[in-house]
Amino acid sequence: MGNCFQAGRRRPNSDLLLAVVQALVGADEAILSAWRQSLRAVLGEAEAAARVSAYDRLPAGLPVFVGRTDLVARAEDLLACDQGITTLALEGMPGVGKTSLALHIAHQLLAKERTCAPVLFANLRGSAPQGPPARPAAVLETFLRLLGATGDRIPYDLDARASLYRQLLAGTGALIVLDDAADAEQLRPLLSWAPGCRTVITSRRSLTGLGGATRLPVPPLEPDDSVALLRATAGADRIAQDVTAVQQIADSLGHLPLALSVIGRHMRNHPAWALSDYYREPLITLALEDGVRTTLLASDARLPKDARRLLRLLALQPSQETDAATAAALLGEPSVAAERLLATLTAAHLLDGTAPDRFRLHPLVHAYAEERIFIDEPASRIRQALGRLLEHGRSRDVAVRLETRTIRGFRLPLPRQHAESDGETRLPQHLRAGRVLAA
Repeated sequence: MGNCFQAGRRRPNSDLLLAVVQALVGADEAILSAWRQSLRAVLGEAEAAARVSAYDRLPAGLPVFVGRTDLVARAEDLLACDQGITTLALEGMPGVGKTSLALHIAHQLLAKERTCAPVLFANLRGSAPQGPPARPAAVLETFLRLLGATGDRIPYDLDARASLYRQLLAGTGALIVLDDAADAEQLRPLLSWAPGCRTVITSRRSLTGLGGATRLPVPPLEPDDSVALLRATAGADRIAQDVTAVQQIADSLGHLPLALSVIGRHMRNHPAWALSDYYREPLITLALEDGVRTTLLASDARLPKDARRLLRLLALQPSQETDAATAAALLGEPSVAAERLLATLTAAHLLDGTAPDRFRLHPLVHAYAEERIFIDEPASRIRQALGRLLEHGRSRDVAVRLETRTIRGFRLPLPRQHAESDGETRLPQHLRAGRVLAA
């Protein structure tokens, strides 16, 4: 009976399964109730994973696509028919514009080549806020129907479906876009690898296990392109008032396209706001409130528990950069454990590797972690982490920066040995006043 719940197997009739359970356990209603609840959860999740958004055409791209000139040219060269590259994976952090880039590249290829080759698009929901990622078998069933296979020809087994899919694609020169992939395991059955057939993938994960694919990292926009995106979203007249302020706004948002679009729309819809009104705290709050928080939360929710904890603890540092030794101090764990978790966060593109054993949080990821730490971590554990960080830093500079640091208006709960009984720290008077300042 347990084998019925393995991938690719047909699900048993619920009434039959419960009858078998009752025959085994007798009249134990508690066990029967637990099985009923588990069945509802398992079968409901299976049904959700079977829902697929797949089409034989591309969704429309953005009305205005800004920047990425070198990246688009590189992708088009790789996917040119005579290059032999059949699979291109675009990877990057949440909100960096991977889907927009993939669609732009795909539309450009179709416009240049003007062929009648099949086009397939699927949203794999790898980072959807609610519900599981799409099951490859369900995606293949939809793709096979779009390619002309009738229901009686579609096998139930996943490998058999993948084999038929590749047979139907062979020699067609199809263009396939697989958006928001969860991982390499979800993708493998959906790749044709047929000469002339090209697949463009987007993912928030580093797809290191996807052999044969060319991976292209998608970074935030260049500063000039960030200003151009704000101009396109907010209006040229709005931006022309103070270009220096606009550049500072783009810098504060880390040049993240999603955040820039959010703030650009706010500028357009709130003409009474001067550009100088978008100081760091309202700026970051606005960006998080209107979409950025949701997309970061979706990635955060799929992290292991210990990686989520490290992400929050990293917000305690005076700077947005870290290394394995500092992460280990925050966690109270050996360096090898910290290195593993830093690699997990980097693979999820929630942390950037800037140099060997050096990592940096994007400004908006850092702001998200600041927002979550007082929600998810008790003050006692924050205080312990700060004590270890102070001990690790062993410098007055680190102590002063921590003791004057606030996070969203809250003063950090410093360990007792670094604070006096009346709550005032052992800092000179001129430094105590600095506590009201945000880092």
